[in-house]
Amino acid sequence: MYDHLKGFRDFYPDEMGPRRAVIDRIEETARQYGFREIGTPALERTELYTDKSGEEIVEELYAFTDKGDREVALTPELTPTVARMVVAKQQELTKPIKWVSTRPFWRYEQVQQGRFREFYQTNVDIFGSADPSADAEILAFAADALTALGLTGDDFEFRVSHRDILGGLLDAFDADVDTREAIRAVDKSAKIDQQEYHDLLVDAGLTADQAVEFDELLAVGEEELDELVAFAGTDRVEDAVTNLQAVLDAAADFGAREFCTLSLETARGLDYYTGVVFECFDSTGDISRSVFGGGRYDDLIESFGGQPTPAVGVAPGLAPLSLLCQRAGVWPDDAGTTDYYVLRVGDTREVAARITRELRDRGHVVETDIAGRSFGAQLDYADSVGAETVVIVGEQDLADDAVTVKNMASGEQTQVPLAEFPGTRDRPTYDDFA
Repeated sequence: MYDHLKGFRDFYPDEMGPRRAVIDRIEETARQYGFREIGTPALERTELYTDKSGEEIVEELYAFTDKGDREVALTPELTPTVARMVVAKQQELTKPIKWVSTRPFWRYEQVQQGRFREFYQTNVDIFGSADPSADAEILAFAADALTALGLTGDDFEFRVSHRDILGGLLDAFDADVDTREAIRAVDKSAKIDQQEYHDLLVDAGLTADQAVEFDELLAVGEEELDELVAFAGTDRVEDAVTNLQAVLDAAADFGAREFCTLSLETARGLDYYTGVVFECFDSTGDISRSVFGGGRYDDLIESFGGQPTPAVGVAPGLAPLSLLCQRAGVWPDDAGTTDYYVLRVGDTREVAARITRELRDRGHVVETDIAGRSFGAQLDYADSVGAETVVIVGEQDLADDAVTVKNMASGEQTQVPLAEFPGTRDRPTYDDFA
């Protein structure tokens, strides 16, 4: 007996059905916004990640040397891949570029609730627009995708921030601050105690008093953002505050403002974020970690060798999203259904096959016997797969030039002339002939 690897999961039909239903609803929402599907490889050159994040990132990857002596890695995220794709055909692509993709990713990390080594997420990205409306559209898509799953504003919130506000405030202190490490500390602040957080800020270059002051600055409300502009006294912070307010105003027009809360403690740990960032959280607090996140990364395409191209995106992950939906009681109960089971008795395969084909041609889910089972065994199977209607094609029925149509819920059945089934009806059932 072989066990699956730690952090990797099997999904049986009763689990895969709901997962597929959720993916379909998210992707359908993306299509309504005009996002077009792309396909991407499972393997990339390891340098795609080390060039931007340093050699230490290899410890978090499934990285190896392939048979061509190339250093490669299973993709841990999609953003570098789509950046590479944009650069490759940048002059040919109509702007803005709006792409969507659902697929698995792999990271060698500690397995915990809602986090696995193989995980699935839907990436939705816009390239080629710096307008606040693009950020707002990403927020609106994310909100519509969640409400399409049955969630409401009582179930989730988007905590919205701006990386240039954080960076600009850090620059305003009279200290030699490692901004990258300080922002990483902010990203960890909700997961550690306050003293440990302040210690990380001190390690990044602030004094102890400055760490406390910086922490207090991030706690201001939306109506107090002007205080940050006054504190920093720089165009960088003023422009960032203006941009953040413009995104929130556009989100109101797009119907997503009610889900957005200012949270300057939200930083997003990845270094390539440049502007507005946000994370989705469970409003009740039952799920303590972020469900998913997104934001603007205007410099990434240029860093990959392309022309300067603003970009913004979001990536709902299926595992943490399932936790939110289950907590809210809206996880789909969709193990798949069978509309018809065509039951064969005796030497009736030719007629049974014709009826099966005609019903499938009309778009129905139709099963029939492929194992030579008895009448009772076939009926038990039809019941086990939730068949709504059973069409009995038996030798005795055919002798009467008929078939028997059975309603599985009520147990009622009636004989129907063969020429009338399925006939001209799109979805013939027992009630049509009773």
